[in-house]
Amino acid sequence: MQTYLEFEKPIAELEGKIKELRAVSGGGVDLAEEIGKLEQKIEQQVTRIYESLDPWQKTQVARHPARPHCLDYVEALVEDFTPLAGDRLFAEDHAIIAGIGRWTSGQSVAILGHEKGSTTQARVKHNFGMARPEGYRKAIRVMELAERFKMPVVALVDTAGAYPGIGAEERGQAEAIARCTDRSLGLGVPVVSVIIGEGGSGGALALATANRILMLEHSIYTVASPEACASILWRTSERANVAATALKVTAQNLASIGVIDRIIPEPFGGAHRDRAETIARVGQAVGEELAALSGAEAQDLKRSRRQKFLAMGREGVA
Repeated sequence: MQTYLEFEKPIAELEGKIKELRAVSGGGVDLAEEIGKLEQKIEQQVTRIYESLDPWQKTQVARHPARPHCLDYVEALVEDFTPLAGDRLFAEDHAIIAGIGRWTSGQSVAILGHEKGSTTQARVKHNFGMARPEGYRKAIRVMELAERFKMPVVALVDTAGAYPGIGAEERGQAEAIARCTDRSLGLGVPVVSVIIGEGGSGGALALATANRILMLEHSIYTVASPEACASILWRTSERANVAATALKVTAQNLASIGVIDRIIPEPFGGAHRDRAETIARVGQAVGEELAALSGAEAQDLKRSRRQKFLAMGREGVA
């Protein structure tokens, strides 16, 4: 069943009418002309709505349950994917997907990503994409494996943030995130990260400390969720829409200030309306970035990556 966001109600009403007309036309009545007119209206509505999304609406689109998730990209874009499990210290964390395989270009890569899950059972298994310390330590293990075998790292980021539970804190959540971020900064192989949905806080940054940071057009990337920010500033999450605007969470905002390098356009009406095309566009964009970074010396990759992050926020830096 199609899930409609609050601001998509006009689209839902029109698509509901089309379903009713198609049910009637099945009885021998030709309503093709009326259906065609309604389809044109839907196209106009989708264009009007998605051309003027505000930051809070983009946040809702980024969280849409039908958006492609990490495993969808892995299944479509990575050949001979071999998953790797466990951090060799405590346990396996299903919120972080890790492994090796061949990108569509044929290049061997190490894959890291947050998996939110597409069903209720999967969401529980993957902890809604919120990783524990062992997930970030697993990521470190795979990064080191990638460097040993000279494989680029591709990271697919989609998380509201690292898991804030007591057990995670007791096992060193902050330390694990910091070490993961530091290890990514020091890698001597290319690192390409894509924000495919929601990039929240240090839990996202740990996998997004890359040479090239890409974002899907309607994804978000932020130091704290709009709800958390509103709760801190105004003691209520009801002003999350105001916080989303102030936080500059959109890909367009972040590209303008140099936090990300490239925006990947989404299909008409968002990634959830054409998952296959979205995945194909991400595959092509990542392939282009990997090709551009191939042949670079390890020291140059480390230096440029560090300079990239040191330059963020400096006056006069785009």
